[in-house]
Amino acid sequence: MGEHKVKRIGKQEERMAFIQHLLNDVQALEQLVKKGLIEDDVVRIGAEQEFCLVTKDWRPSKKAMEILKDIDEPHFTTELARYNLEINLDPLVLEKDCFRKMMSQLKSLLTLASEIADRHDTRVVLTGILPTISKKELHKDFMTPSPRYDALNEVMRQFRGSDFSLHLKGVDELSVTHDSVLFEACNTSFQMHLQIPSHDFIKSYNWAQAIAGPVMGICCNSPLLMGRELWYETRIALFQQSLDTRSSSYAIKDQQPRVAFGTRWATGSATAVFKEDIALHEVALSKPIQANALDEIKKGKIPKLDALKLHNGTVYRWNRPCYGIGGGKPHLRIENRYIPSGPSVVDEIANFVFWVGLMVGRPSEFDDMPGCMDFRDAKSNFIKAARTGKESVLIWKNKCYSVRKLVIEELLPIAREGLRKKEVEEEDIDFFLKVIEDRANGTTGARWQIDNYRKLTTGMKRDDALVMLTKNINDNQQNGKVVNDWPEVPIIKPDTATLVGHIMSTALFTVHEEDLSDLATSIMNWRNIHHMPVVGRSGELVGLLTWTHMEKYRSKKSDKEVSRVADIMVKKVYYVGTTTPINEAVELMKEHQIGCLPVVSEGILVGIISKNDIVSSSYGQGIQQSTEEIH
Repeated sequence: MGEHKVKRIGKQEERMAFIQHLLNDVQALEQLVKKGLIEDDVVRIGAEQEFCLVTKDWRPSKKAMEILKDIDEPHFTTELARYNLEINLDPLVLEKDCFRKMMSQLKSLLTLASEIADRHDTRVVLTGILPTISKKELHKDFMTPSPRYDALNEVMRQFRGSDFSLHLKGVDELSVTHDSVLFEACNTSFQMHLQIPSHDFIKSYNWAQAIAGPVMGICCNSPLLMGRELWYETRIALFQQSLDTRSSSYAIKDQQPRVAFGTRWATGSATAVFKEDIALHEVALSKPIQANALDEIKKGKIPKLDALKLHNGTVYRWNRPCYGIGGGKPHLRIENRYIPSGPSVVDEIANFVFWVGLMVGRPSEFDDMPGCMDFRDAKSNFIKAARTGKESVLIWKNKCYSVRKLVIEELLPIAREGLRKKEVEEEDIDFFLKVIEDRANGTTGARWQIDNYRKLTTGMKRDDALVMLTKNINDNQQNGKVVNDWPEVPIIKPDTATLVGHIMSTALFTVHEEDLSDLATSIMNWRNIHHMPVVGRSGELVGLLTWTHMEKYRSKKSDKEVSRVADIMVKKVYYVGTTTPINEAVELMKEHQIGCLPVVSEGILVGIISKNDIVSSSYGQGIQQSTEEIH
């Protein structure tokens, strides 16, 4: 949970003062480590559960603040968007039935959230990326009102010097430019914390980097964004690009993104990773700080290191080092940020058990990571696992392993031994690691979504498929099943489409006004389409060709006559936006006796809606008589 009472750095004096506090904090942390003041004799676990709020028709809800107010429970806090909230679970000593206790608390808090949300006609969904999020929910009015989020948005845009550009490529592609950091709000995760002894921090951190690829590969749950099938864990690419402050130039420059895996194994003391992030990344936010950390240590007090923690919170390593104070004692921990929310609570806790078991069970041969594994293999494993999940082939100890084989043959035994070493109850070890083993042999959340989405889109519109997918994710979570036991989604059209953007066709065939009219005629014949938008060179809508119009023109045209699209297109075009209600589009089509309407967003053609789109959608059920009046 980030600090909310922050702001952009303003005047130069303010910037210099904050940076001085930041440097003092690093020195103070080094002194805490050298003097043995870091709590090293106990290992604790903790977690943060991010979750989505959806309306009764399974679309993002804007009621997070109202729900949070009514929950009135300190474990809950806000997230960047109005359709997300976060639960901060209590830290527990790593021993005995700690994971069962954590799961019990998480279920109890999620039940509370669901009960309060239901009063606001809202539901709770756990998923890495909510399938039904659209561009509409990324406008600034969906951002949670908070000084931190406003300041973060402003400073990231200032650093970048332009709008944010996303280009994600998997089976499908998504290319879009956006004017805020709200694409980051599409990501929801289950962030896992493990306290690390200061004397073992660098070895543990490097080991966390080494196992990140295979751990993520077996936990992927975010394959879809805006109806596009992208990476198995699309959050990895989306999060980096949504907060990417780097600028492009004609010169080739090595610039490190604020969201990163890293470039090398860590070396030195426990403060080395913090120092690197200060050296690489400009200070983004500030807050008033009164106490000098070095003076606090001289007085025998434990410093809060507010400047270091604030800066650390704006650098998004997938394995992030963290400093904190618990029970009056300072500690260091590693925060695992790459695990997605969902598919179920049991799946999440199993992911946690697997990762913690691996971390505390590190074989001695991996104490010297540079000597046994090339960092670039670890980074490559992470990227491959994000792209293709359990189907990836990874490099481990200079050999090729499928994720399934690596998890079952190499990593599960290490995790089991580590958990036993910490005296976690054998029954819990068996139960949760069996969930991971079954998933390795069966289905991950990402694969379940992909298979069902592909099946659904063979019989219904994209939006209807996304709605049904989201509904069934929620249904299965309520039933308490792990994802490997989730059934197929039935092909039943939901009755939730209300806006043009929900049912429009986006796979468009277009022509330019300077093209030959015969080209347009040929394409319409080849593809059996009756309407073709005409666009300018920047994608703006400039006209429309219809089959009826083309037929009339061809009947009058001589064989030798050559014409351009601009000569025959309809120039007065009625169009709608993605957020236009479908019933208004129907009335517009009836009023002007037209069979289609181009769909325009911010001046650019993004789709087309026809009578067939309306009739074949969930909205069209029961209104055929009305649509029959459209020609």
